[in-house]
Amino acid sequence: MILFILNNELIETDQPEGMVLIDFIRSRQRLTGTKIGCREGDCGACTVLEGTLNNGTVEYQSILSCLTPLGNVQGKHIVTIEGIEQENLSPVQQAMSDRAATQCGFCTPGFIMALTAHSLKKENSDTQKTIASVSGNICRCTGYKSIELAAEDINQNLKGKDLNNTTHWLVKHGFVPDYFLTIPEKLEQIKTQETRKPGIAVGGGTDLFVQKADALYYADLHLTRDRSEMKQITFSGNRCFVGASVTASRLMENDQLINYFPDLKQYFKLISSEPVRNMGTLAGNIVNASPIADLVALFLALDSTVHLKKEKKEREIPLREFYKGYKQTALLQNERIEKVSFELPTVYSVFNFEKVSKRTHLDIASVNTALHLTVKKGTITKATLAAGGVFPYPFYAQQTNSFLAGKPVSSETVREAAQVLMNEIAPISDIRGSKEYKSLLLRQLFFAHFVKLFPDTIHFSELIHQTASS
Repeated sequence: MILFILNNELIETDQPEGMVLIDFIRSRQRLTGTKIGCREGDCGACTVLEGTLNNGTVEYQSILSCLTPLGNVQGKHIVTIEGIEQENLSPVQQAMSDRAATQCGFCTPGFIMALTAHSLKKENSDTQKTIASVSGNICRCTGYKSIELAAEDINQNLKGKDLNNTTHWLVKHGFVPDYFLTIPEKLEQIKTQETRKPGIAVGGGTDLFVQKADALYYADLHLTRDRSEMKQITFSGNRCFVGASVTASRLMENDQLINYFPDLKQYFKLISSEPVRNMGTLAGNIVNASPIADLVALFLALDSTVHLKKEKKEREIPLREFYKGYKQTALLQNERIEKVSFELPTVYSVFNFEKVSKRTHLDIASVNTALHLTVKKGTITKATLAAGGVFPYPFYAQQTNSFLAGKPVSSETVREAAQVLMNEIAPISDIRGSKEYKSLLLRQLFFAHFVKLFPDTIHFSELIHQTASS
């Protein structure tokens, strides 16, 4: 049986774990306010709230019910648009109404739930954060300006939010109904047990349930997203260990990682939308083996190690050796990723991530790349460059990395290394660009790494001029 709370009702169901949440909400519970749009995680019409009990309080985030397997809501609080209904409109609903931020209305429930999820966060709001919270929602009618104005109003209404008693404050100010105050106690009473049964490994479902939703409906699933030991980010000595089920959102919000990578949040803003980041796991991104996986590029550049487990047998393999061909990995049958680890940057380290796609945000990369350098007294002592979109699988630039080691930080070094890089890659022409375009794009992004990391030493115009002259 799957047990969870849907709005203010305890649900006990024997429906298949592989049924997606949107179908259970609409077809089994007849809650039709949540809309079915793309079923691929792009439009946001199906957005709902997911509340998880953590140390006596419930933490809420937006998720996409079209990609969430029912098994993943075990022990959670799921809230649909019907679940925030009150005698009066909430400040979120009122702002959308006042600003005429809805026309046909099909997308509106998703926007309202995403903005409500933002309101429930235990952090101070600002206008940019409020607007960013609907990064996963598409509207074809309004032109978005009215929605932005509504977001500004919502942000003003969140001024003075009590971060110590967030839910109480939101109930008092009408953002959510008062039954939200009873949810922690109700979730405490739900006895959840982590399942370890064999089956198809599923993390957040953000890729598998796009491709194979029908095939997974009745399949035996090995759900990993909420396994406690796989959700941790820990630090030991000079290494960081990231559990397989850690989501992109957890990575970008980890204060210790931000200390080591100050631009981490900016990097992750280029990676999918907020609800997808809330759901997608690190191991899922790695095992997917997409040639343009964004998280993989980051972790490849950190020369990460993948920790694998099969029953009681454990082994480790460098991430750069994990891929064997297009969509082929070194995973053995019934073997799982348990965690990923990497050596923490030192005072001599610099790191950068770049990505180009047809849209700046919310799109699959045409080319992505990350670079990690150790530089002492102006000399590169170690380089790890990774890229996506230029090889049949996530690309670790071994020859370029070897070339850079021992070289001074200079325009000449960068220019010569770029030539090595161009000879090392093997892009193909596809819908995201010709092989010539991808090669040029990677070269420009390679230059951008050095221009950003060494602005006083290396200048883009100089690189381009010298390259054109050679």
